[in-house]
Amino acid sequence: MTKTLKALSLAALLCLFISSFSACKKEDEGLLPNITFKLGGDYTAGNVTVAKSANVKIGINASKAEDKDVLTKFTIVRAYDNGADSTIFSKDLSGSEGDNYSYDLNTTTRSVAGTEKYTFTVVNRDGLINKASLTLTVN
Repeated sequence: MTKTLKALSLAALLCLFISSFSACKKEDEGLLPNITFKLGGDYTAGNVTVAKSANVKIGINASKAEDKDVLTKFTIVRAYDNGADSTIFSKDLSGSEGDNYSYDLNTTTRSVAGTEKYTFTVVNRDGLINKASLTLTVN
C-alpha cells in the first residue's frame, strides 16, 4: 500500500508540475504586433471596387505591442481571383523599424476584371504574426 501511495503522490506532483508549466507558458506568449491601414487622403483602406488599370495606394502602420518584442519582418502577398498567394514585397526589420514601421504600396490594378487580395503581415521577435488584408474588385 505504501508503494501505491508513493506512486499516486508522484503522479500528483507530476501533474501539478505540468499544469504550472503550461500556465507559465501561456502568460509568456505575449501580444500580437499592431498593424493598421493608413486612413484618409488617397489611401485605400478596405474592400472596394476599382476600375481596370487603376492606380491604388495602400498604406500600413505597424508597431510593437510590448517593449521587448520588436518587429522583425514585414511581408506583402497578393492573390488574384482567389488563387495562390504570391509575395510581392518582403523586408527584415531592424533598428528603429523594430519599434514602428510604415509602408506605402503604390500599385496598378490589372487590365482585366477580377479580384486582387492584398495581405500585409508583420512578425515580432517572439514569432507572433498579425495581418491586415483587403480585396480590390476590379471592373
